[in-house]
Amino acid sequence: MRYDLDDLLTLMQVLRDPEQGCPWDIKQGWDSIVPHTLEEAYEVADAIERRAFDELPGELGDLLFQVIYYAQFGAEEQRFDFHDIVHTLTAKMLRRHPHVFPEGTLGSRRPPGVSAEALQTQQINQRWESLKAEERAQRVIEAPSVLDDVPCTLPALSRANKLSKRAARAGFDWPDTQGVLDKIREELDEVEEALATGDTRHAQEEVGDLLFAVTNLARRLGADPEQCLRGTNRKFERRFRYVEHALNAAHRPITEASLDEMEAHWQAAKHQE
Repeated sequence: MRYDLDDLLTLMQVLRDPEQGCPWDIKQGWDSIVPHTLEEAYEVADAIERRAFDELPGELGDLLFQVIYYAQFGAEEQRFDFHDIVHTLTAKMLRRHPHVFPEGTLGSRRPPGVSAEALQTQQINQRWESLKAEERAQRVIEAPSVLDDVPCTLPALSRANKLSKRAARAGFDWPDTQGVLDKIREELDEVEEALATGDTRHAQEEVGDLLFAVTNLARRLGADPEQCLRGTNRKFERRFRYVEHALNAAHRPITEASLDEMEAHWQAAKHQE
C-alpha cells in the first residue's frame, strides 16, 4: 500500500486533534514550527550537496510536512487550507511563465515549432522581474521598494545576496568585479583601523560591511554565498578531523599539541587533498 497526499493531510488532522492527537503536535503553533522549517530546508540542501539521493525522499518529506503543518494551522483558524496553497502557487507560476503558458491557463501551450529557447532570455527575465514587482506592489500599500518582501528571517548571507541582487537590477552595482575587490580591500582597511583604535563595537560593524562586500563578490561570480561557505565548512571539518586523527595516532592529545604541530598536520591534509 502506498500513501498519498490525502493520507498525509488526514494524518496531520489526527495529530492535531485535541482529544486523539499527539500532545507535542497539539502544542505547536506558527512560531514554534518556523525553526524546524528552516532546519529541514538546510537538511534538504545538505543531502543534495552530498549527492545523498537515497536520503533525499525522506528529507523532502520532512520539508513537505512543514507545509502541511502551516496548512493545518490555516485551516484551524479558517484562514486558508492546503488547497488554497496549491491554487495560489499554480496561479502564480502560470503568470510567471507566459513563454510556456501563453494564455495563462494550464492547458495553453506555445504554437508548434516554437521553443522556449527561441525566445529572448533577457525578455523572459525582464518579464519575470516585472511580474514579481507587480506582485510585490499589490502587497505593499505605502512606499514600495525594490527591496520589499526579502524575508528578514533568511540567513544573513542569503539575505545580503538577495538584497544586493535587487539593488543591482535597479542599477545600483559596481561596473565590474574589480570594483567589488576594491570595496573588499576598503572594508578590510576599515576593520584594521577600528581594531587599531581599540573600538571593538565599531570593528564588529565593519566586519559586517566586509561580509556584505564579499557576498557581492560571490554574486558577481554567479555563486551562492551560503553554498560557498557550506563548502568551506565541509573542507575545514575534513582537514581538522585529519589533524585530530594524526595527533591521536601519535598518542598526542590535541589540547597538548602546539600550534606548529597542528599546522604541520593541516598542511599534510591539504597536500593529501
